[in-house]
Amino acid sequence: MHSHFKRTSAAKTAKKSSTQTTISRFFSGKAADVGQSGISCDRLAREGRGKVRVSQRASTSKGSLSCSTLEKLRGFSCQGDSESRAPVTLKTEKMEVEASDKVDQQVKMEEGTEESSSQSKEASSSGGGFGDTKKSLQEPTGPNRRTKSIYTPLEQQYMEIKEQHKDTILCVECGYKYRFFGEDAEIAAKELNIFCHLDHNFMTASIPTHRLFVHVRRLVSQGYKVGVVKQTETSAIKASSANKSSLFTRQLSALYTKSTLVGEDVNPLLTLGDLEQAEDVVQDMPNSYLMCVSENWDKQSKELTIGLVVVQPSTGDVMVDCFGDNASRSELEARVLKIQPVEILVPSDLSDPTERLLRTIALSSVQADDRIRIEKRESTQFEYPTAMMTVKEYYSSTSTQTVENREKGSGLFYLGLETPVICCLGPVIQYLTEFKLERVLLCSSSFKRLSNDVDYMVFSATTMKNLEIFCNQTTGSVKGSLLWVLDHTHTPFGKRLLKKWVSQPLKSASEIHSRQDAVAEILSSESSVLPSIQALLTRLPDLERGLCSIYHKKEFYLISSTLSRLCTELQALIPAVQSQLRSDFLKSMLLDTPQLLSPAHNFLKVLNEKAAKTGNKTELFVDLTDFPLIRERKEEIQAVLSDIIEHRRDLRLILRNQSLDYVTVSGQEFLIEVKNSMSSIVPPDWVKINSTKVVGRYHSPFIVERHRRLLQLREQLVIDCGREWINFLQLFGEHYYILRKAVGHLATMDCLFSLAQVAKENNYCRPEVLEHERHIVIKAGRHPVIDMLMGEQDQYVPNDTELQGDGKRAMIITGPNMGGKSSYIRQVALVTIMAQLGSFVPAEEASIGIVDGIFTRMGASDNISRGRSTFMEELLEASEILSCATARSLVILDELGRGTSTHDGIAIAYATLEFFIRNVRCLTLFVTHYPPLCELEKLYPQHVGNYHMAFLLNEPETAADEEEVQPEFITFLYQLTEGAAGRSYGLNVARLASIPESILRTAAIKSKELEATVNSRRYSMWAMWTYTTF
Repeated sequence: MHSHFKRTSAAKTAKKSSTQTTISRFFSGKAADVGQSGISCDRLAREGRGKVRVSQRASTSKGSLSCSTLEKLRGFSCQGDSESRAPVTLKTEKMEVEASDKVDQQVKMEEGTEESSSQSKEASSSGGGFGDTKKSLQEPTGPNRRTKSIYTPLEQQYMEIKEQHKDTILCVECGYKYRFFGEDAEIAAKELNIFCHLDHNFMTASIPTHRLFVHVRRLVSQGYKVGVVKQTETSAIKASSANKSSLFTRQLSALYTKSTLVGEDVNPLLTLGDLEQAEDVVQDMPNSYLMCVSENWDKQSKELTIGLVVVQPSTGDVMVDCFGDNASRSELEARVLKIQPVEILVPSDLSDPTERLLRTIALSSVQADDRIRIEKRESTQFEYPTAMMTVKEYYSSTSTQTVENREKGSGLFYLGLETPVICCLGPVIQYLTEFKLERVLLCSSSFKRLSNDVDYMVFSATTMKNLEIFCNQTTGSVKGSLLWVLDHTHTPFGKRLLKKWVSQPLKSASEIHSRQDAVAEILSSESSVLPSIQALLTRLPDLERGLCSIYHKKEFYLISSTLSRLCTELQALIPAVQSQLRSDFLKSMLLDTPQLLSPAHNFLKVLNEKAAKTGNKTELFVDLTDFPLIRERKEEIQAVLSDIIEHRRDLRLILRNQSLDYVTVSGQEFLIEVKNSMSSIVPPDWVKINSTKVVGRYHSPFIVERHRRLLQLREQLVIDCGREWINFLQLFGEHYYILRKAVGHLATMDCLFSLAQVAKENNYCRPEVLEHERHIVIKAGRHPVIDMLMGEQDQYVPNDTELQGDGKRAMIITGPNMGGKSSYIRQVALVTIMAQLGSFVPAEEASIGIVDGIFTRMGASDNISRGRSTFMEELLEASEILSCATARSLVILDELGRGTSTHDGIAIAYATLEFFIRNVRCLTLFVTHYPPLCELEKLYPQHVGNYHMAFLLNEPETAADEEEVQPEFITFLYQLTEGAAGRSYGLNVARLASIPESILRTAAIKSKELEATVNSRRYSMWAMWTYTTF
């Protein structure tokens, strides 16, 4: 009372300010001024959102805040620059957390749901706060009387969990909402656009429970690791326990990063299409690969060996690789660009060149949600003894051995993996174990080789970028790439498989022919089977990810019901498939798939459809014969219900009402409703629950005791059903690899339908693919991307190509700038890729010999981050091609030698091209503006041909005065023509680029002078040679 009087007096005597005093004033370092003004605690309590709320019990005996308290308030700040954090007095356009609630209402409800009556008596604030759990408050005041701590029990619990997961943003379940604390709250406020305020010792922010999956996805998409901390006790069970007055126990139930978005916290929707229709939901990426990188440097041989393990936990894909690399890490770059992982694990002692490369790739995306997340782990995890021990313990454990591995005896398959791969596999096992996703690594048959040069065409990183295989070089989006042209798939798993096909063109002619036969039959068949199957593929959920989610014991019904339906419908099509289809590839897949899907149908029969759709696990199982624990629990519940119903007879006698029955109001069960006029006959030991003007509602002591027992049994039933459900999913998981094979067949069908649609819409032809020939012959070929972008305008000029391994295997292409040379050489490469992945191609006719790799060097750009000039980049790319190309490769060089002097550039380009012609003997397309290179046709007339892109030259009328010389005007014909072009006509491009006319005229004059000088020198040399010879 006395302290309250002093606070009120101080508030009255304090000077009134024209602006409100907010906590931001303390952060600005003006604590002394504020303290002198005598700001009262009551005034601060009235400040509203974002202000410091100080309780009367925690206040000091003085009328104003003490200097130590103000010092703590000023010390509260976010780590990092002010621009990267949400301010404490954050005002957002969208308030996620019950916009109508007040701050004090939130605090009261939180205390009501989380802390007992003894806990609610502790200080509402210690007079300060902090945003980083690593910092401790100086001079703590107002400790809790029971715990002797300045922190509330909930804060202490949070700090214990945070200490174990310092790099994780924790979402803590608190009744009807999830709360963030400290720096996590500030990050959440910034990224989620929600409100952040000071509560007790921490900044805090909260979100509703039903919006958890939305916000977890948002945070993960920005590169954060997010942990969900859930209550492990229920209110009814806790009320009957010995520690009913203590805090709810909580533990970390799930972790999520970009590559591990698997689980009901991030995929809670049960009906197809809900995820796409939900607002503000970050959609799943087509691929969410986790890549682990390890390095092994051999000091004696001075060779670098890199190991890779690539895992997609959401689909079950596992790939490994081991390869030597150079100082520029070009091999690693090629694999990263091919896989496009969303997360990379690296050791803490990663070498600088590799770290620079990965950082450059990670930051290459403009948007943060597209960037690769890089996680550094302890370097000891990547050491071979430690990694081998982890791998050995994991695969030797009886609990982790799969049925397939036990039958095949392949549990020791890891002994055949290279040392660098083991150094990656160990950390991956440890990492996925943290997320409870390690089961994806169990089956040895799921391990594939990432780079299989025997089966697939080789792409370098430069080739993928130059040919725009997966994304265009202008905006980085998929539109304008080869994948964009070919992708007309209807399913997510089909889309992923098609991307694999594009990244791994086949080298087996028989496999290519199988795909071509299937595409041809889809195009020509009049059977009703294929349209029916295509209709089945439309609007399917992501079965591949769903199956893997079941394998991780996460979800079930939507996927299993879809698989069961597909099994039934495909089974009905079997007679038509056998009689109407000719392609062995199509028939084998469509006949095998129903049998592979049959386990889903058997498991689905056990479930109650209505309960499964609503998520009611207590009513999931139709037949409880195999679930004795659930049956026993339900019998106990029924016995309690029978006792309560039997007790109704006694109630009717007491209240003299033979028609009396229980009522349920606002969720309160078994209420005894008595009119207020009859309240005198109500026994005094009855508990009044609620009342109206007309009636009162009661519980008898018997009902109170039985109802409490009923609630306990119901919550125990939920727990028991959850355990049995996990065991049920464990049984279903044993069929995972069989069902995954069936989904693989469906994905293949989707890809084939996509290739057929592209061929039909764009008038493609079926190429002839020959395994033992070395040639590329294309008649009227078109660039697939440009052809589609131009659409119905049909302005693309087709061109022929003829490269013969034993004949003219090198084409030297010259011509004016902007004449279409680069488009033409890209066109040849893309047609070759399309032919070898089994697609039809944009041409009238095409015959392709199997190519083992495509290597390109195009464009000009430096690499400042690695300290390389433009010319250095050119030569490094050329060097890589020289070391990798074989006689069965296609090599494309676009203007080699431009980054240095003319003489050096010509010399390097000449020597390089001659090496490819004479030594490598590969198929070569060489674009140049250097006329001396065309002389190679004379030296190697059987193997080299000169070509140029045709054009029309319109020379302007030149006045007598040489100052009036005008540059030529060029009309591009975009037609490949035999013979070399005499000039490149660069001034024409300068005109197209809107270079001022005065500069163009000067340049034209200078060009004439230089051309005359060169011609005179050539004439002099020819005259001298003629004189000495004759």
